[in-house]
Amino acid sequence: MYHLIDGFLAYLKTERQASSCTVLAYQRDLFAGVDYFARQLGKPDEELRAADIDLLLFRRYLAFLGQAGLARTTIARKVAAWCSFFRYLSRENQVEANPLSGVSAPRLRRRLPEVLYPEEVGVLVELPDDSPRGLRDRAFLETLYAGGLRISELAGLDLADLDLERGYVRVLGKGNRERQVPLGGYAVQALRRYLAEGRPALVRSKKQTTAVFLNYRGERLSVRGVHLIFTGYLKRLAPDQQAGPHLLRHCFATHLLDAGADLRSVQELLGHARLSTTQIYTRVSVDRLQEMYRRAHPRGRRRGK
Repeated sequence: MYHLIDGFLAYLKTERQASSCTVLAYQRDLFAGVDYFARQLGKPDEELRAADIDLLLFRRYLAFLGQAGLARTTIARKVAAWCSFFRYLSRENQVEANPLSGVSAPRLRRRLPEVLYPEEVGVLVELPDDSPRGLRDRAFLETLYAGGLRISELAGLDLADLDLERGYVRVLGKGNRERQVPLGGYAVQALRRYLAEGRPALVRSKKQTTAVFLNYRGERLSVRGVHLIFTGYLKRLAPDQQAGPHLLRHCFATHLLDAGADLRSVQELLGHARLSTTQIYTRVSVDRLQEMYRRAHPRGRRRGK
C-alpha cells in the first residue's frame, strides 16, 4: 500500500501541481487510514492491500472518525484524500473497481468570514514601529490588504515580482496560476521604504536571498512567521479577535464589494478559479448592510431590542 501512496503523492506534486501543504496533509490522512484499516483487518500495515478496503470498511472508518470528535472539515479532508487516492488507482489500473465511488464528504456549513471595518484596518497597519522589522511588518500588512494576497503568496514573493513603478505585483497562486495584482499608494509607499531602509538591515551577507520579506536571520519569512507576527498585531488592536492573516484577504474582498466593485473583477483579483468561491463575500456585504441599516434607521431596530 505504501508504494501506491508514494506514487499518488508524486502524481499530486508533478501532474496536479499541488502545494507542499496539500501533499503533506494527504500523506498524513492516508497513513492514518492505513493504520486503522490494518488494525480492523488484523494484519500488519505493510501487508495491507488496496483491494482489502471496501465500502463497508470505509464507512466504519468514517463512523470512527465521527465518534472521535473530529471536526467535519477534518473528516471531509480525509474523505477527499482517500477518494482522490482511489480515483488515481483506478486510472492507473491498480484496482479492478473503485470502492469509494459512491462516497461523499460530510456537508459543511459555509462559515462567513469575519472582517474588520476599513478604519480598523487603517489602525492595524499603522501599529508597526520604524525599526527594520517594523518597516517590514508595515509593508507586508499593507501588501496583504492592498492585493488580497494569500499568506503563501506573500511569503513566496521575490524582488523580481515587484513593479512599484506601475504599482503591480506578480503573484503565483494555487495551481501555479500567475496573476498581476495592483497595489495602492499606501502599499507601494510602505514597500519602497522597507526596501530602502528595512530590508538592507535584515540581509545577512552569507545568506543572500531574492525574497522580499526576510526574517531576523536574513532568510525568507515563512508562512508561520507571517501568521505569528500578524496575530501579535491583531491582539493589540482587538484582544478578543482570533484570526490569522487571511483576515486581510477577507477585508480586501468585502471592502471592494461594499464600494461597488463587480464580482467578476474581485474573482480575478483574488485568483479564485470558480465564481462560487467569491460569492460568499456578497453575503458578508449584505449582512453588513443590514447591520448598518438596523443601527442607523430610526425604525430599523427589531421590536424589543
